[in-house]
Amino acid sequence: MKRHLFILTLIVLSFGQVKAQTETPTPTPSPTPIEQKQPDDAQNVQPENLSGVPAIAPSFESDDKSLPDLGRVGVDMLQQKPLSLKEAISLALENNKDIEVSRQNVRIAEFDLQSADGYYEPRFTGQTFYERATVPNVSIFSTNATTTNSSINANAGFQGYLRKYGTVFNATANNQRLTTDNPISILSPQNNTSLNFSVTQPLLRGRSFDQPRRTIEIAKRNLSLTDTQFRQRSIEIITNVQRAYWDLTFSLRNLQVQRDGVRDAKQQLEHNRRLVDEGQLAPIDIVAAETQIANIEQGVYEALETVGRAENNLKNLISASKNDMLWSESIVPTDSVDLDAPNTTLPEALGLALANRPEVEVNNVQRDINEIDQRFYRDQAKPQVDLIASYTTSGVGGSQNPDFSSPFPSPCQTAPTSPACQQQTALLGNITGSSISDVFANRYPTLRVGVQLNLPLFGNKTTKAQLGRSLVQNEQIKTQREQIEQTIQVDVRNSLQSVRTSEARLRSAAISRENSLKQYESEQRKLDNGQSDVYKVLERQTALMNARSAELRAQTELNKAIADLQRATGNSLKANNVEARLRK
Repeated sequence: MKRHLFILTLIVLSFGQVKAQTETPTPTPSPTPIEQKQPDDAQNVQPENLSGVPAIAPSFESDDKSLPDLGRVGVDMLQQKPLSLKEAISLALENNKDIEVSRQNVRIAEFDLQSADGYYEPRFTGQTFYERATVPNVSIFSTNATTTNSSINANAGFQGYLRKYGTVFNATANNQRLTTDNPISILSPQNNTSLNFSVTQPLLRGRSFDQPRRTIEIAKRNLSLTDTQFRQRSIEIITNVQRAYWDLTFSLRNLQVQRDGVRDAKQQLEHNRRLVDEGQLAPIDIVAAETQIANIEQGVYEALETVGRAENNLKNLISASKNDMLWSESIVPTDSVDLDAPNTTLPEALGLALANRPEVEVNNVQRDINEIDQRFYRDQAKPQVDLIASYTTSGVGGSQNPDFSSPFPSPCQTAPTSPACQQQTALLGNITGSSISDVFANRYPTLRVGVQLNLPLFGNKTTKAQLGRSLVQNEQIKTQREQIEQTIQVDVRNSLQSVRTSEARLRSAAISRENSLKQYESEQRKLDNGQSDVYKVLERQTALMNARSAELRAQTELNKAIADLQRATGNSLKANNVEARLRK
């Protein structure tokens, strides 16, 4: 009865609460701006209550405890190849494809210069041919329906230049033997010979500078430019090889640290087992040591992969091809990692960079080419006034045409003793002689001297526009020079700061490694005396491993910072005793 009364009372109380909530609802406070932006189902959700997370392999556990192959893919770790940094740089400069392309660019520029310079080579020209032509007769002095002429021509010429003044020399020799059936032609065969000499001398435009000389000067600058670009690419390759070499050095050293860590962890495991046997440690502490070994072994596998990647990066820079035997060998760096940082000041480093950086030399070459263009366009803006002179000596000879018939009465037929007949006889005797003797006897000379003009009527707008464009380009090159110098300054400052920072980090890393070793040894002694536990010893052991790796990482970063400083100052070639030259 009492239990029924108690249940009835609870029902009444519950009904009263529901009714009270229905009649007098509690006012809802206005949400804050942040609460207005959040969805209702995202409010007050704790991380462990996060919904919507799919169950992916919820019971995954690996049962495979077998040890995988720890070798490096495609590399025989026992076939080791000692390699110094200098040897690596030499192989890279010899085999790297970018370097080879740069070499080829320099050779192309050399051929371009030879091609441009070939304009001023003396030239010999010649032509010889036989010609037979039959043409209709259009002369009232001949009764032939057609006239047939046969000729053998032999011409030769020589052209030379006086580069300094733009002078052009020409000499031509023409020789023709003509046979005809034309009855009004006195000679058949007839020999025509001439020798001509001419000279063209620019007086204004083209006298001091012209297009061929401009092409040669630009080709010289382009050769200097490609050589500078070749040295620039060499510096970049050297820097990349240095960084890859020190990365491989660190990765191998880190692999050693991880391997030694496994050895130390196993020694600690054996030590813990003895302490368990002596009753100083609980058996569960053995599990902690075994877990430590497994964790460090993972570090060995990761370090081994890092070695492979670092080695492949270096091999890619120095190997001749994908079939090089180097790919199957294990590279062992032989250079000492303990490099001394250069003791240089910022002004000294900046001065060295501005004197050696290829970017500055490239800008200088661009400025020189622009000055060549300005000089050329100023010369082209001048009027073209050329002095021309020529001298020609000619000769004619041959045999009297047996078919010759004069349409006019001959003086020798009407008055054999008359002066006219004597003159005709002498003339016929002269022309039936040798044409070559006429040339050297200078019997029929022709002299020509004059001036040749080419004056634009509206101010030569094209040339003036090209000159204006070159002047604007000159201002652009000056602006680029300022930007290059500022960029070099930033690069040198950053590189020098990186060296100083790396030195400081190396000092701190060395102190950390020394202290970590002391703490680890101290913690081991405490454990033996029952004043510590296994977990602290394992923690100290992990800290010591990390400190050893960090110390060599700091030294490696210092070495790479030194390489970057050499690149920033343009001193990589000299600092590494490298002479960048073409392979013949």
